[in-house]
Amino acid sequence: MTKAVQKRTLATRARLIEAATALVTEKGYGALRVEEVVQMAGVAKGTFFAHFADKDALMDLLIGQRIDRCLDEAELLAAPSSVSELVEALMPLVRFMTCERYVFDVILRYSGAAAVEEIGHIATTFDRHERIVAAWIAAGPFRRDVSPHLLSEGVQAFSVQSMALHFCALHNTQSLDDRLLTYLRAWLIPPPAG
Repeated sequence: MTKAVQKRTLATRARLIEAATALVTEKGYGALRVEEVVQMAGVAKGTFFAHFADKDALMDLLIGQRIDRCLDEAELLAAPSSVSELVEALMPLVRFMTCERYVFDVILRYSGAAAVEEIGHIATTFDRHERIVAAWIAAGPFRRDVSPHLLSEGVQAFSVQSMALHFCALHNTQSLDDRLLTYLRAWLIPPPAG
């Protein structure tokens, strides 16, 4: 009996995620409404809240899955051999993270979980991203006076800053990749000897 209930619960959750994914594809993340998800999935609104605390909890999962797909592609790339190649490798993820202001806002809210029980999909992708970039840095011609992991954390910080300025009316005249390139050249290029 327990297995039947668990199987039904998993099937219901899958229907909710499938419906939400279809709606996001059609209308975008910010336009998604819980009412439309439950209607398309054929369940009651209370059933949605039995699976997700709120819309943002569902978005944590959906956006995190999309980030993971970007990271899957990044892992297949050869280690970048220049800052320009590194920025190029980062841009598919950066473009997704800035596809909508709502997506960027959710990512910022969920990227650093305040407690262990709050660690969700997006927070785990930030850790994965840091490890991928650290491996690239370790294999590339970047500065060696700082650990690859610290340099990778800086890459994340400069990426977030670049994305935030992308949405800022006062600072959005420079392209995302140009801004990120400027920051990362200053951060990753070894200082001149002497």
